[in-house]
Amino acid sequence: MRHERLYDVSENANVRFVGFASDRARYDFGLVFTNQFFGKPLVICMQTGRSTLLSADEAENVEYLQRTFNISSCEEAEQLSVFFQHAIPRMTVEPEHE
Repeated sequence: MRHERLYDVSENANVRFVGFASDRARYDFGLVFTNQFFGKPLVICMQTGRSTLLSADEAENVEYLQRTFNISSCEEAEQLSVFFQHAIPRMTVEPEHE
């Protein structure tokens, strides 16, 4: 079997670990800030191993967070959305120079 290498990059990434509890659940997340993935941090739920690349704009999508992290309560997903909107910086797009 032949494999085609798509990328192989080493990088010193900024990693933030955050744990917090709501009235219904405890959350432990790892946020990996890197230059890969178009500036989107890799968000990893430490309890379930579920992960996603998440921008601040995508953090506003409560249904996406609920589905991705398997959260049963819409209220819990809304609280998580607020947390991620504060924890993940907004990306700015640099205009291309001609």
